[in-house]
Amino acid sequence: MDITPETPWDATPDLSARIVTAIARLASVLRAGMWAASTAEQLNPAQADIVQLLHRRARGMRLSWLAQQLSISTPSASDSVAALVAKGYVSKTRAADDGRATALLLTPEGERLAERLEGALGFADDAVSALPHALQVALLTGLFKTIAELQKTERFPELRACLSCRHFEPNKFPGAAAPHHCALVGAPLPIAFLRIDCAEHEPADATAAQRNWQTFA
Repeated sequence: MDITPETPWDATPDLSARIVTAIARLASVLRAGMWAASTAEQLNPAQADIVQLLHRRARGMRLSWLAQQLSISTPSASDSVAALVAKGYVSKTRAADDGRATALLLTPEGERLAERLEGALGFADDAVSALPHALQVALLTGLFKTIAELQKTERFPELRACLSCRHFEPNKFPGAAAPHHCALVGAPLPIAFLRIDCAEHEPADATAAQRNWQTFA
């Protein structure tokens, strides 16, 4: 029986699998960098993540939202928040939209801690900044498209991203260098300026958000 010999590339994983592996390896390096920084600040990883999520949130965030973002239980998130409150990094206040609910805010010391943690990943920012601008835009676009696909599976937590914001107006200027528009600031929105996490984010209704993500899906 004639067996065709294998080529040197027959065992190469699919391109998509190699991209996922590369993203996973990058995530491991970033986690290690953040682990070292959080340990130096006497925080566990969940506490460090919460500080980063609350960074520059003038209106505060609900405990349930934090738990959803971290993919942990509400009681676990509550334990981490309690530790941060005891350390003086987080304060509790009444939610602006519901006086019966509690919103979580960083204290001034918590904001300074968040800035120190943010600097811990400067090595990764330097690596990406060294890439040509066009490649950075292409990478950002590809990541938004990947997130859009994951949104369909309901495996990706809610984001305070441009595409899920009520101020985002997709393809208002088709074919232009800045095809989208931000109604909040009243200005064209180039792809390079799209945010994954925006402090001024105001949620769009579910239908509009889904339509916006489809722009990239």
